[in-house]
Amino acid sequence: MTSAPTAPRTIPTRQRPAPASQPSQTNGKPAFMPIGSAGGHRVVIYGPGGIGKTTLAAIAPGPVAFFDLDDSLAVLRSQLPEELARQINRVGGAGDWQAIRDTLHMSGWDEIKTIVIDSATKAEELALAWTLKHVPHEKGAKIERIEDYGYGKGYQHLYDTFLALLGDLDQHVRAGRNVVLICHDCTATVPNPNGEDWIRYEPRLQSPNSGKSSIRLRVREWADHVLFVGYDVDVKEGKGKGSGTRTVYPNELPHCMAKSRTLADTIPLVKFDPGLWARLLA
Repeated sequence: MTSAPTAPRTIPTRQRPAPASQPSQTNGKPAFMPIGSAGGHRVVIYGPGGIGKTTLAAIAPGPVAFFDLDDSLAVLRSQLPEELARQINRVGGAGDWQAIRDTLHMSGWDEIKTIVIDSATKAEELALAWTLKHVPHEKGAKIERIEDYGYGKGYQHLYDTFLALLGDLDQHVRAGRNVVLICHDCTATVPNPNGEDWIRYEPRLQSPNSGKSSIRLRVREWADHVLFVGYDVDVKEGKGKGSGTRTVYPNELPHCMAKSRTLADTIPLVKFDPGLWARLLA
């Protein structure tokens, strides 16, 4: 007895992907354009409290619009020459993170030449408060601190939130306005692959030890100029002595994070002298 013949086994064939579309063939040529004029400058000024960061920002090309997050203008106002005080405008109604961003997107900035965030350190605190309130935990857990998101995740959320502000400010830079971020300072250990690590001054912004989600490093990359303002100190036999004079450092040194696209040398800080801005924005 012979068994019935079995049907031939059908072997499924692998579906081939559709061929990638070929780039269109044209006879056109790339558009080469001359280098255009620069827009505004992105400037970070940082240093110890009371050294004159806000005063330096106040003498930038005006009119100057201040996001006075540290409430420093009222104290500074009495020290400013009248003609200088008249060019400063305090931005009202921007007391929280969303209000700052909304204000930057409003119309009415045409006459402003410089926008100052005083301080970016305080702005980061407002960004954190907004993040804790509006960015939920992926598993629905209650969020009260940045650590509640889980290892490293909260820092990434804050980083993403803060980056939106840089994008808002870039729109003003492209429109020709200067943007100044004032920061408080801190000290950080700098890894040295060639020998011993050292300590230097840096802007006080979030910077996890891993280097990931570092607002501080991202702001340094974003800025055209990172200026450290420090007191002049003469150190002998381990003891420091100063006379109260101050210097602006525009370039990286072992003791401070800094950079500039236009300045090459340190500049003595002279109160109400706009010469620094003339050189910086040249």
